Amino acid sequence: MSRDSIGDMLTTIRNGYAAHKQSVLLPHSKLREEVARKLESLGYLSLVEVNNEEKFKRLYLELKYENGEPVLRELRRVSKPGLRLYKGKRKIRKVLSGLGFSILTTPKGILSGQEARKEGVGGEIMCEGW
Repeated sequence: MSRDSIGDMLTTIRNGYAAHKQSVLLPHSKLREEVARKLESLGYLSLVEVNNEEKFKRLYLELKYENGEPVLRELRRVSKPGLRLYKGKRKIRKVLSGLGFSILTTPKGILSGQEARKEGVGGEIMCEGW
């Protein structure tokens, strides 16, 4: 049993894209939902829904493709449970010279790297992708 729910979520999304699935289903948590909604707002997921028809809530994610190719090429966990990585507002780097994205947990909520630089806050860098 893993203790890294975000890492498990990112792996499920990567595996879904690798298998050319249209959607993936995950156990729900508030943090997972916020990260998924940020991926949706960045244009890497088509739909994020909370499915509470069963005994436990589930997170339904629709994966996005363009011309049969996954929109998301790479998605990796940066800060891990064994080694947390925090960056100040001036140390948040651009991923692939601005072509990629990073997602951070900040005092102002879950933000992309670009939003965190604009807001002037730092935080824990959860994942990066392109």
